[in-house]
Amino acid sequence: MDLSNLARPEGANSNRKRVGRGQGSTWGKTCGKGQKGQKSRAGGNIPARFEGGQMPLQMRIPKSGFTNPNRTDVVSVNLSELERVFEDGAVVTIASLADAGVIKARVGGVLGAVGAAQALDER
Repeated sequence: MDLSNLARPEGANSNRKRVGRGQGSTWGKTCGKGQKGQKSRAGGNIPARFEGGQMPLQMRIPKSGFTNPNRTDVVSVNLSELERVFEDGAVVTIASLADAGVIKARVGGVLGAVGAAQALDER
């Protein structure tokens, strides 16, 4: 098989519907659009969300809250987890926590819980 003997499968090509070409064609006069009304006009498509003048669903349902664009993600880390990862007296920063895999790289702050037995230098 090569490009010279490729062909589309049977039924893949069909002629476009030519409307408005007389009553004998079944698609004459109103061209299958019925009579009058918005949907029979040119460009008369109605959005799927339109409910015929009834109050739309997106306006009927209750709204609450908002998304704060200035939100900072704060992660809590157990100090026992820090003891397991860092040595005694090590400098603990958000970058070093991310490098150790304790937190994700993009966080706004870290909260520590209780339970550390060794001294850690927090910066």
